[in-house]
Amino acid sequence: MAEFWLISVPGDKTNLAALDRMNTVTAKANLSENSKFIIPDLKVGTLDALIGLSDDLGKLDVFAESVIKKIAQYIGEIMDDSAEKAQENLLANGVDLVSYLGRFEWDMAKYPVKQPLKNLTDSLSKQMSQIDADLKSRAHTYNNIKGNLQSLERKTVGSLLTRTLADIVNKEDFVLNSEYLITLLVVVPKTSYNAWQKTYESLSDMVVPRSTKLIAEDTEGGLFTVTLFRKVIDDFKYKARENKFMVREFYFNEKELQSEKDEIIKLAADKKQQYGPLLRWLKVNFSEAFIAWIHIKALRVFVESVLRYGLPVNFQAVILHPYKKSMKRLRDVLNALFRHLDEAAAANMKDVSRKHQNNATCSSCVVSAGSM
Repeated sequence: MAEFWLISVPGDKTNLAALDRMNTVTAKANLSENSKFIIPDLKVGTLDALIGLSDDLGKLDVFAESVIKKIAQYIGEIMDDSAEKAQENLLANGVDLVSYLGRFEWDMAKYPVKQPLKNLTDSLSKQMSQIDADLKSRAHTYNNIKGNLQSLERKTVGSLLTRTLADIVNKEDFVLNSEYLITLLVVVPKTSYNAWQKTYESLSDMVVPRSTKLIAEDTEGGLFTVTLFRKVIDDFKYKARENKFMVREFYFNEKELQSEKDEIIKLAADKKQQYGPLLRWLKVNFSEAFIAWIHIKALRVFVESVLRYGLPVNFQAVILHPYKKSMKRLRDVLNALFRHLDEAAAANMKDVSRKHQNNATCSSCVVSAGSM
């Protein structure tokens, strides 16, 4: 995850010269990669409107970031948490996010600059809300299918005492449709196979001789069939339990077993069918959401710059990509170059958290683009 800082300074000669010095210093000291962040001429409107928009854009910024993170996280989830593969799908306009930020261009067709700032903000808010709602709906559908499939698949693993037997037993293993006889399934520890063979016929009256058969094994034991008269079921279960042979409560029902198999096949097919379109939707809408988010950032910079620097509109925005181990040094450099833009910050350099929140780099209207 990379962190970016978005700053602006007044467009007068003095501050543009300071901006040039910043670029020179940060390049020589290997502190950050910097590039101009071009914001078009937007309709300013009234001061009251700008103040209201400043608050609205702050909230929209946080919401948009949360939507982007949810999409990115969900891509990782459906791709089985393969971080490398998931990262390959996090693109904006077909390029990686760092490249998009470094070459940001305002989308005139989607967000016409002749519209009032309020309209642009509402349009971006509606777009992000729609993406968020669609994400919840699509994720709910896919997660239901995936969850139900996993629940059924979990039943196919584990101990012979608990796992489903749909993929183990066959019709031929049972005496069916008999008024008097019934076939039971007994789980026998591996160390007790011999004991079972020697004693199962005598555990109760009316056990059919030589009726046992091993039909499945796991690491702990085996699943045996045994046929006996229905009237001695309870007695047989009791005696079997005394000898540490566990009778499974299972009665063969071909329709139910087939239905369980069919449900797994159907859910697996549904999951596969949903996966491709869902991943494509996530990729497309991650791009759309990220692009919208950066336009929200641009609006915030514009509004905050006008509120701080006044009219006519004249400022330069720059996006900085700090190197991880150079952030403190970079902040010190920016404080030194631009502290004159905020007398309160200059008077209290120790309050780092406030400087980072209000100035982020001691330029007056910085909006941190966060980690991406």
